[in-house]
Amino acid sequence: MRRNMVWIVAMSAGLLATSEARAHCDTMDGPVVKDAQAALEKADIAPVLKWVKKDAEPELAAAFKKTLAVRKTSPAAKELADRYFLETLVRVHRAGEGAPYTGLKPAGSDLPHAVVAADEVVAGKLPVDTLVEHVSGSVAAGIRQRWARVADARKGMNSSVEAGRKYVAAYVEYVHYVEKIALMTSGGGHAHGAPND
Repeated sequence: MRRNMVWIVAMSAGLLATSEARAHCDTMDGPVVKDAQAALEKADIAPVLKWVKKDAEPELAAAFKKTLAVRKTSPAAKELADRYFLETLVRVHRAGEGAPYTGLKPAGSDLPHAVVAADEVVAGKLPVDTLVEHVSGSVAAGIRQRWARVADARKGMNSSVEAGRKYVAAYVEYVHYVEKIALMTSGGGHAHGAPND
């Protein structure tokens, strides 16, 4: 039962977001950047290696070494070097997920509620069952809304080509939504891959 809850949460975070991957690993207040900032302050790369695949470690280690050397020269150089390392880390992390790097987003970027809540569960601020109920309800509402559009469009689908196309558009959206849910719950896909899968 608990494993099913985890699958529901994982796949629903992707379904509730837009079709473009909207993870918070590329935000200045996300967990990747927080770990990177701590690693830079301690001059220890170990806390960030978990965010990248093993084959990306040499690139990240080289960027870390350069950053540590440059950040000692002046406050402006420190700011620039830190930004370089953060961007390198997030880019490499995103590549490991198969996602594009579109730059670092500012802290407080607009994220789906489910993603924020998922982090609150990890931090112990929210029980996982609360998140599961919210996400499960959102998924159920999504299915019902799409089905209602199909049922409505189906009534007159043969009255004209335009009405038929309206039905087909509603049908395709409905089936694709359900298909995404089925793929996620059967293990055939995932919304946000772990870097070392």
